[in-house]
Amino acid sequence: MTARQKKPREPGAALVWERPEPALRPAPGPLSRDRIVRAAIALADAEGLAAVSLRKVGASLDAGPMRLYGYLDTKEELLELMVDAVYGEMASAGPIPGDWREALRTVAHRTRRAAREHGWFIDLLGGRPHLGPNALAHLEASLAALSGAPGFEDIDAVMMAVGTVNAYVIGAIRGEANELRAELASGMDQTEWQRASDAYIHRMIDTGRFPTLAKVVRDAVHPPADVVFDRGLDCVLDGIAARLSRGTQARASSRERR
Repeated sequence: MTARQKKPREPGAALVWERPEPALRPAPGPLSRDRIVRAAIALADAEGLAAVSLRKVGASLDAGPMRLYGYLDTKEELLELMVDAVYGEMASAGPIPGDWREALRTVAHRTRRAAREHGWFIDLLGGRPHLGPNALAHLEASLAALSGAPGFEDIDAVMMAVGTVNAYVIGAIRGEANELRAELASGMDQTEWQRASDAYIHRMIDTGRFPTLAKVVRDAVHPPADVVFDRGLDCVLDGIAARLSRGTQARASSRERR
């Protein structure tokens, strides 16, 4: 195993968030984790996540990759730092306002906006929780916005609601990102792609094997992505509200029986 090969982190080893940076050296060029991360984000925004490497990031800073290893151990740490920087941008929008519905809607739209500004961001969401200070602050604010509200006295209920909305948002914006990538790869936007496939779809519908799909093609409204996102989010929030209502009714019935 080489010195830079990925290996399991030893228990108790300091994460990148807690490791001090090397002493500042003015030559051949000053570096910091912040400069490295900003350079990596600029590269990912311009060329995609696959373009990010320590070599390319170092070259953009006029520094060799070995200098970057003084600030982080692996590319995975760089990706974590990039994600945390985006969470910091989300937090700069200010406190999460309103009741639980407005709070969850705000969280959803902030995440979607961040993914639109940084197309690579969605590729790094959906796995284990991110542990950077900005990511933890975002999670704390999301949970705190619901904690103690009517129906959310139990922290498990808070986690379920926040997790459910996050799952919807990640799925929805991943679909949007994939559509954009398909447009770039094919040279056709969604309308052009549908037009190119139209004759085939109608031939398949005319077989009579897909009657419900026929209703979708002929009768369904196909609103723009912003409307689709908000309608789907409303469905999720309505489901959470219905669950809260059932819980309230169950507690009231239990009190009446006593």
